[in-house]
Amino acid sequence: MAGIYIHIPFCKQACHYCDFHFSTSLKKKDELIEALAKELELRKDEFKDVTVETIYLGGGTPSLLTNDELQLLMDSVYKNYQVSENPEITLEANPDDLSAQRIEDLGDSLINRLSIGIQSFFESDLKLMNRAHNEEEAKKCLSVATRHFDNISLDLIYGIPGASNEQWKRNIEIALSYNVPHISSYALTVEPKTALASFIKKGIIEDVDDEQAHEQFHILKDRLEEEDFIHYELSNFGKEGYFSKNNSAYWQGKPYIGVGPSAHSFNGTQRGWNVRNNSKYIKAIQHNELPIEIETLTKTDQYNEYIMTGLRTTWGVSLTKVEQNFGMVYKDYLIEQANVFINQHLLYIDDEHLRVTEKGQFLSDGIASELFKLNLS
Repeated sequence: MAGIYIHIPFCKQACHYCDFHFSTSLKKKDELIEALAKELELRKDEFKDVTVETIYLGGGTPSLLTNDELQLLMDSVYKNYQVSENPEITLEANPDDLSAQRIEDLGDSLINRLSIGIQSFFESDLKLMNRAHNEEEAKKCLSVATRHFDNISLDLIYGIPGASNEQWKRNIEIALSYNVPHISSYALTVEPKTALASFIKKGIIEDVDDEQAHEQFHILKDRLEEEDFIHYELSNFGKEGYFSKNNSAYWQGKPYIGVGPSAHSFNGTQRGWNVRNNSKYIKAIQHNELPIEIETLTKTDQYNEYIMTGLRTTWGVSLTKVEQNFGMVYKDYLIEQANVFINQHLLYIDDEHLRVTEKGQFLSDGIASELFKLNLS
């Protein structure tokens, strides 16, 4: 199993918290879409004998592309790769792009999964984050989308300054009222050099309260589990049969090609990333060059990545897999390091798998970093 990620680096406006690569100018959109299609062609030999089972259009804001532009990219994928009979094809979309007609058109396309960036159903939150949509658009697009798509995920952000626990509970209830089978939810993070970081530094917006974010995480987890959502990854909750195949493959170390400026790729032993500049990206592709830097991962790098991704998931870290892939030295090291957290009831071992406890879930990334092995090779 393998996946293809296509990065669409365009947005109507900049969200105050975002540090992803994007541009609010659409001047080079036509050239960039042609370059994306060409990069897919240039890299086809990387998946020569592999079946593509997931295609994910992320960004940026992929819903800014027309259906014809999306079809051009799909044509390039299907022409150059062996695609499974029923692949998961996800489009990230913003509510303001999803008119009733657009949703109907997407329903007739190859896209079979929508990931909708709601973030919040409250105007105060949306304005603080500088989202392009409003509360009414968020609700209207979900009302229509659920009639045309069975497989829908929506994003929610918790830990927003000024948003009470009661408001957060209301956000969750509104989301649940649309009966979507998947919810991704993230703590608002203050990234360096973002508008949000600047506003907090100047005192225009109060800082994120980590304790409240922790509370809101558990409010979300408890409420969704009451509705039979499975908390299968730190930030992701899905009904049975509706886990994100694309993201699950990433957490389980499956190979993927990342196409577009700033997109990352992984083949098991190497990680690559494309140049984070639209003009440089387009120019290189036009000259049949791949603007990619590649890092070969040592055994220790691969072990550390497996620990980081595995602990975030319901599947945990397989001690058997650690022994098979890395050797007894790594397995013994892992168990020795993990014992500290096992004694603190943050980790536990069950059926030869190391997993985080409910108490440890919100801390899983920090715990994972403590289990890393130093790269001495």
